[in-house]
Amino acid sequence: MGLMSGKKGVVIGVANDRSLAWSITERLHREGAEIGFSHLPGEKMERRVRKLVEPLNAKLIEPMDVTSDPQIAEFFAKVKDVYGSIDFLVHAVAFASRDSLMNRFYRTGREDFKQAMEISAYSLVAVCQHAFDLFREGASVLTLTYLGSIRFVPGYNVMGVCKAALESCVRYLAADLGDLRRVRVNAISAGPCRTLSSAGIDGFDKMLEHYPTKSPLRRNIDADEVGKAGLYFCSELSSGVTGEIHYVDAGYSMVGW
Repeated sequence: MGLMSGKKGVVIGVANDRSLAWSITERLHREGAEIGFSHLPGEKMERRVRKLVEPLNAKLIEPMDVTSDPQIAEFFAKVKDVYGSIDFLVHAVAFASRDSLMNRFYRTGREDFKQAMEISAYSLVAVCQHAFDLFREGASVLTLTYLGSIRFVPGYNVMGVCKAALESCVRYLAADLGDLRRVRVNAISAGPCRTLSSAGIDGFDKMLEHYPTKSPLRRNIDADEVGKAGLYFCSELSSGVTGEIHYVDAGYSMVGW
């Protein structure tokens, strides 16, 4: 019997086998969880995600655009049909336009700002609204963030502002969902890993070089370390933990010099 045997949930935002969401997925599956997946609308994204998750015997692989409430509602209606209720929800959705990441922050356009904030922060609120009636008591919601939410990180720009909003959403959702449904809401703040998302950050290679010089463990993290932390948060091992921003970054975030 695995740690997640009998548990069912959804992962929103798996892009490929190098994403942090995939590392979490692998750990959950290894421990016996049944997992459904969303993918961005379109045949290309469906093929990519389906090829990745079908070996896990996923019963649900459905499109969802997190900027569309009707699509979110339709996705969770299918989740209800397949699983009835869920024990965990992993949110790994973020987006900012290339211009807003490559240019200086003060040049961020209004529409780029609104789009980045809607997809990267409000989407967590939106999916929790639509999943509300599906959460079992004691269920877990987990999202992904980064240190750029509380510190200036060159090249992170508008995404840092979005992650700050996302972390605030975690706290307010933890208060509401804990009170109403005993559902926990947490975030993992991961150190830099090579993922599809990181490819869009200007100067990312310099981050990878810099972290080992300052982090107490003198190294970068491995994506599987995020996966193991994700398993902790989605399982009953973290039953008394909510509203937390948990750093998996080899200790870099606590260094002051």
